Amino acid sequence: MLMTRLASLLAKGERVVHVMVERAQGSTPREAGAAMLVLESGDFHGTIGGGALEWEALHLARSMFASGQPTVIRRDFPLGPELAQCCGGRMALRFEMFAPEDVSRIAQRAASDESGELTPLALFGAGHVGRALVLALAPLPFRVRWIDSRAEAFPALAPANVEMHAPADPVAEIDALDAGAFILVMTHSHPLDLAIVSQALAHDFPFVGLIGSDTKRARFESRMRDAGMSDAARERLVCPVGVEGIDGKEPAIIAASMAAALLRARELTRTTP
Repeated sequence: MLMTRLASLLAKGERVVHVMVERAQGSTPREAGAAMLVLESGDFHGTIGGGALEWEALHLARSMFASGQPTVIRRDFPLGPELAQCCGGRMALRFEMFAPEDVSRIAQRAASDESGELTPLALFGAGHVGRALVLALAPLPFRVRWIDSRAEAFPALAPANVEMHAPADPVAEIDALDAGAFILVMTHSHPLDLAIVSQALAHDFPFVGLIGSDTKRARFESRMRDAGMSDAARERLVCPVGVEGIDGKEPAIIAASMAAALLRARELTRTTP
């Protein structure tokens, strides 16, 4: 996702320093591969761990814009008294400056990275919670296909990792999805929710979620059982969706809880053989 952000900034004419943890030894706040982007304005995106280390990294990155230093430099930081950090480990950082003329190369790299790292998610429903959820997922490793038959329900703009689709028949979208896609259903209609969920559970998607309460789940399970769906298929339905103990009803709170649940499910699918 950070490469996509970098490509976008370069396309706008910005110069950007990409700061990446090349090596992390011992106790460190971030792992190798963690990165952030630093702009000439002083703004930055991402983090390499915060604290005095990040402050030093920001200072060095900003100095690269005016000092005529090489486009790539490396620095090694012990996380001890000198930085007022008690982690005790060491981090090697790589600083690389990019200019607008690098945009084509970075865009190609971003597309390559995303194809292997982003989890496809089909989100059915563009209501209040759907809108909040796509914002919550904007910086997270998901490629969202946002589906609602009501084109007017979508906002004018969406995050870069979101594609909006308004098909006449949302249920038919299921059969065209990648086999590894996550499904999350929250439409304006319970009958439509049921139809989408039933179609999704007929496939072997790794995650099929439905917004709603335990009562809604029980009603849906009863109807799916009456329709002949197997116990094993019905048990794969995730409903309610979210982190237990987060009970707020505001769309942003629901979305944060759902985003955390999706991240947890993503980790499980990536580590399960």
